[in-house]
This record gives sequence, structure tokens and C-alpha cells, in this order.
Amino acid sequence: MAGGGGSAFRRRVERAAELRAVRASGSSAREDAELTAAEEELRQKRANVGDAAKADYLIRDAMAQGKFDNLKYAGKPIPGLGEAYDPDWWVKGLLERENLTGLGPKAILIRTEDAGLDALLDAQYSEKQVRELVADFNARVVDARRQLQGGPPVVTKTRDPDAEVQRWLERRKAAAAALPAPEPEQERPWWRRIWPATP
Repeated sequence: MAGGGGSAFRRRVERAAELRAVRASGSSAREDAELTAAEEELRQKRANVGDAAKADYLIRDAMAQGKFDNLKYAGKPIPGLGEAYDPDWWVKGLLERENLTGLGPKAILIRTEDAGLDALLDAQYSEKQVRELVADFNARVVDARRQLQGGPPVVTKTRDPDAEVQRWLERRKAAAAALPAPEPEQERPWWRRIWPATP
């Protein structure tokens, strides 16, 4: 609808609304015929308008109302445009948006856990806890190798509990050596012990 097409359409709609109001208030046969003719003319004109013209009108109307202002990617490139097609793009987008973890093939999850296992072991306080974590990790690696659902192969190796305990002890000693030595506490005079200093 170019130019004054929108205003002419509005006038016809307003005229049809007026005629409906007249009909509802108890109108004559001539007014009923006029209303029916106006409604039929409106239906004919709507049927003659193509889909492209309707879409163009709706877009122009939305632009006039400001519905396209402040869009998320206004003036920026569309992310992912020009990359190779990935059939799982929506799943990856959901995982990224929602920050979901723990989902995926066992081989990938085990590989990710293997990368962070040393930090997890360093947070433990005893050799027993370290051995239990390594045994649990090894059991999950073996279980992932036995999977029947397919997926990528499991390339993560099991870990030796004794070697991991030794490495854990070495890391603890290195961390303890890196800490600064505590300053010796100076002995306070007896009157400071009785009456602490006021700020």
C-alpha cells in the first residue's frame, strides 16, 4: 500500500464501523443494504491485496510505531552468520545461554573432568579422600569405555591411585613452601595485656 493507501483503508474501516453502529441501533432497510455493500467491498479489497503488500504494510506500520527500535543486534553482525552449518546449533546455543553442564557424551564429560581432576584432588585433606576420588574417576572411565550408545571414543586414561597420592603430596609440599613464613609474635609488655591499646 503506497502513499495514501493506508489512510484510505482507515476511512473505509471507520465507515464500516459507523454503519455497524447504525445497524445495531435499529436501522432501515436502505442503511442495512448500504452496510452490507460496504462490508462486501471491504472484503473484496482485502482479498485483492497480495501477501507481499500486506507484509510491506505491516512492516511499515511496525516501523512507524517504533517496534524495531532498540533491537539486540542493531548495527552489529549477526552471530554465527557465515559459519559452516551445524545441525546441533540450537542445542549448543541452549547450553551456552543457560550455562548447562554435565550434558553430553560420556567421552567428552570424562575428558573435561580429567582436565580439572588435579585441582579437585588438591582441595582434599587426606590420602584416603584422594584415593576414593581417583577410584571413582577410574570406575567412570571404565564404564564410559563399555558404553553401547556410540559417540566419540573414550581416550582418557585411568589414573594410578599411588602415583596420584604421591603427586598430591608433592603439590602440597610445594604450596606450603611457597607460603611466606609467619612473623614471630613480639611479646607485649604486661600493661598492654591488661589494658589493650585503644584506637
